[in-house]
Amino acid sequence: MPTNTRPPLRFGIDELAGSLGDFGTILPLSLALAATGALGIGPVLLFLGIWFIITGYYYRYPVPVEPMKVIAVIAVSAGMSGGEIAAAGLILGVIFFLFGFTNILEYIEQYIPQSVVRGIQLGLALILLRTAAGYILPDPGFFLLGAIIIIAGFLVAYRFRIPDLSSIVVIIVALAAGILIQGFPPITMLSFSLFEIPSASDVIIALQVLVVPQAILTITNAILATSLLAKDLFAADIRPKKLSRTIGLMNLTSIPFGGMPMCHGAGGMAGQYRFGARTGGANIYAGIILIGAALLFASTAWIGLISPGFYAALLLFVAIELGRHGLKTASFTVTIATAILSLLVSMTVAFVAGMCLAYGIPYIMKQIRQKSG
Repeated sequence: MPTNTRPPLRFGIDELAGSLGDFGTILPLSLALAATGALGIGPVLLFLGIWFIITGYYYRYPVPVEPMKVIAVIAVSAGMSGGEIAAAGLILGVIFFLFGFTNILEYIEQYIPQSVVRGIQLGLALILLRTAAGYILPDPGFFLLGAIIIIAGFLVAYRFRIPDLSSIVVIIVALAAGILIQGFPPITMLSFSLFEIPSASDVIIALQVLVVPQAILTITNAILATSLLAKDLFAADIRPKKLSRTIGLMNLTSIPFGGMPMCHGAGGMAGQYRFGARTGGANIYAGIILIGAALLFASTAWIGLISPGFYAALLLFVAIELGRHGLKTASFTVTIATAILSLLVSMTVAFVAGMCLAYGIPYIMKQIRQKSG
């Protein structure tokens, strides 16, 4: 039976290994987003680290902090501006902070079919694959090297039941190759600047393109699925409204200083647990690592060291992870249709169409059965 009792923090080797369990998603998306120039890598990593530590102390369980995937993927693929990204993050921050003081999430859960959510996840994977293809063309050699590392890492992790750190190895190899080719970039101090207030057009674009699909994925995957998984893995009663409040707070306090839109995530919790995380100590380790990276690698020159081919390999890694979860569906018709519309039209249109299909197909089949009977 789920319990509200929080465990003591632990800081053993298992917690350290578990702290890296979600880096395979966090780092590729963060670096790819920073590479667009819309956000600085220093503040992005710093606020990720700060909130990892806060959530570790607050929840006492490995509740991860991740980039908001819809925003990150669309921003990378479409080259969206910092104002548009900030507008989306602030709008969602307000929404989820307010949701955290109501029971609305429990009601919403009843009406969004999982097949639609899986379609959004699969659609994100397809968009990432399209983006990765653009990086591959000018730099196939480094992409091949990165892909080999990722495949080898997966096979080694599967064979020996150890953490799959291949994405981190890719980043290290990419930085080493960049230093050999371009030289060692300067070490610069981390600096902050208040973001520019989003314009009316930024808000409109954010609402049209980013807010609705991200809100759906956040409600289902970052809040409801994370709450359920906490019960399964730790017998912990982490209420959805509590997760919603921390998501709201992390965005409202981070985005004004250059942070990226952030949320929690069931996949990240599963990854951390798989590699040994059992308490919030894993989060604190992760936070210290990310803050250290923010302080050492705040210069944009570090981002420029990574060749496009390596970015393609990293995005491929994330696409595979998203696609793998997206295919766990009860209705391939709804999921695949939603995913294809996400790729070809927009995620907002795809969500509406997916909802119509999810409710319409059973209704039509029922009518057919009644007529034939």
